[in-house]
Order: sequence, then C-alpha cells, then structure tokens
Amino acid sequence: MSRIYVCHTFYHAYVAYLKELEIRRNLFLQDATANKEEVNKDAVNLDAKNTGDAQDKATLMLSTMSNDFGDFFMRAIKSSLWKNVIMFDERKPEDFEQLKDLKKDKGNLFLNLIQRIKYTSLLSKLEEAYIPVDFKKYDDIYVFCDSDPIGYYLNKHRIRYHAMEDGLNCLVHFDAAHYDNRGHFNLKAFLSKKLGLIFIQNGYGKYCIDMEVNDISAIKEPCKYYKEVRRKDLVDALTDEDKEIILNSFVKNKEDVDKKLYTKSSKKKTLILTEPLCDLETRKRLFGDILKVYKEKGDIFIKPHPRDNLDYENVFEKEVIFDKQMPMEMLNFFKDIHFDYVVTVYTDLAGIDYAGKKVRLGNTFMDNYEDKSAHIQNTVEKDDILGED
Repeated sequence: MSRIYVCHTFYHAYVAYLKELEIRRNLFLQDATANKEEVNKDAVNLDAKNTGDAQDKATLMLSTMSNDFGDFFMRAIKSSLWKNVIMFDERKPEDFEQLKDLKKDKGNLFLNLIQRIKYTSLLSKLEEAYIPVDFKKYDDIYVFCDSDPIGYYLNKHRIRYHAMEDGLNCLVHFDAAHYDNRGHFNLKAFLSKKLGLIFIQNGYGKYCIDMEVNDISAIKEPCKYYKEVRRKDLVDALTDEDKEIILNSFVKNKEDVDKKLYTKSSKKKTLILTEPLCDLETRKRLFGDILKVYKEKGDIFIKPHPRDNLDYENVFEKEVIFDKQMPMEMLNFFKDIHFDYVVTVYTDLAGIDYAGKKVRLGNTFMDNYEDKSAHIQNTVEKDDILGED
C-alpha cells in the first residue's frame, strides 16, 4: 500500500514519523505471522533492510508555505524510513492576484456564496502548477492542515484523503472550521461536504474520508467524520530503535542538547516555550515578563517556536536556548530529563512527559499585551458569510 504524508510543520512531520513507524511495525508483524514466525513485539527491528520491500515505504512531503525545514530534509532522507522525501512549494492564496477580488464582501449571502464557489475552483486551478506528485497514484493520503491550498486542490480534483489534526488538541482550543464559517454554518457545510462547491477544512470537505484527532470527547462540536488516534498511544508503542530514528531526524546536534540538559544545578528548572505572537517588541516584553517571574525560581531554558523569528540568543543571552527547529516533544526521548515548570501561552502541553508543573497562560495573560478582541474566537457573534479560506 502506497502512502504519502503532506506536512506543513515540524510537528506534522513528527506525527508522520509516529504513524509510519506504527504502520511499519504492523506490516512486519503481519508478514512474520503469515510466515508463521515467532516475533517479540517489543524488539521489532525497523532497519529499512529488514522491514519489507521498498514499495511498502511511504513518501514524506514537506510544504515550504509557512515553515523553513532547513536541513531536516536531508536528515529525513538519511533515516531510511521513507521511500521519498519531497519538498512542496505550496503557494499561499495571497500569492495570486486573481483571488483578491473574490474575497470582497458583496453584502449578500447568495452573491458571496457564488463568489466563494469561484474562489474555491480558481485557487485549486492556480495551485496545480506547484503540485510535485501525482496524488492519484497513492492508496492513502494523509494531509495535515487541509485548510491550506492542498486541501482545495485535493477536493477539486476528487482525490480522497485523510485529514490530520494540525496541532495536538487544536480543535479543543480553536474549532477553525466553525469559526471560519460562522454564520449559516450548516448551509456552508452542506455545500462543502455534500456538493463540493465550496471547501471547509477539518472533515467537512467532500473528499475528506475522515480526520484523525487526539481526543474527540474534548471537542465541543465534533464532526461525525472524526477518528480518534491518541498520540500518547503512538508514542508509548515506540521501541528504543524507533526513538533513535526520530531523534536522529529531528535533532541536529544531540551532544549539544545533552550538554544543555545535563548541566548540574541544584536550582529548579523552568522551560519556556515561545510562540510567534504579536509584534516583535511586544513579544520581547511578553516573554521577558514570563522570564522575570520564573527566574526567581531557578534556571531558565527557552525553546523558541520554529516560526518565531525573535533572536532569543541575543535578547536573553544569559539563558539556555534550544534549537528552534527541534520539536519540544524530542525532549521526551532524552533519559532522566525533568523541568520543574514548563510554561507556554497557547501551546498544548499534553504531549510532554518531562514537566513537574505545566503552565498554559492563555487568553487572560494575552489580554495584557493585546486587545481582548484579538483573543475571542469561538464566541464571536459576527456572521462571516465569506468564510476565512
């Protein structure tokens, strides 16, 4: 069975590794069972030479639309987990001048929907020139963040795919499909899921088979096409060899991380996870304020978000700064790591096991740095008849 994963972030790629490693283990065990071999499930060797034919391997496709993957591309190739690793020059809707007029409010629901139908079709057509593979050749297509143009392309070309949760529990904190299409949602969902005339992300596209999420029970308005796949279960199933494959792919310099993590200190340790919030000056003040509070408790470690372009090494030069391209989940795979506090503004911390106390500051904290209206999402009453595509 041929598979392809379309990823827009390092977190997406990390989950793709988790899923593919599980699939490879299952293929190995199925093959062994068919040949009536006795297999120790806890010691499955996932070396590429010993896990089936090359045709069983999947393709990893990395979209550069909103993320710089740097030399992760080469490390993914060296992992030997993938048959192909492909860069995808996905274009933003803003890159196409032809789309601008189709986003203007016509002041009428019917006219706006007609305009949106045109937008959906045109965006898909304009994106065609940048698609590097023939998706119809794959049996299973996994797409993270199908709200991006790739979702429009697949639906317009009637290519069935599996949507993947953009971030851990992201629909718990922000149901983008409902918020982006607030006002006449059921009508829009019908036009998308049943007729395919417009496109709505996260399970509401006509050719979206299902959408994998971490925890259905926590989502306020779950779609019937959601499929629960607990990330923790995928992580718990990893063998030591699996973890090495992941670490070698996502960590540039393990020795440097070791040095930073294992420096002896009797003080409490706080890890601050940054995010690309607000403007740079406000962001500097925001994380500086967090640092001041926790500096009184002990040592500070900072893990910048991959898309955060604030120069933390210069701004907070006395603190320990991790490589921003290393997903925070990688620290789970270093032995005997513990932080007394892990602090973030919006990042969901359910996926980390190395924290004594997890602190997610949320909207109340952000209200001190931006107008409150910028943080009200699921409760906004505005009728958005255009939709935020």
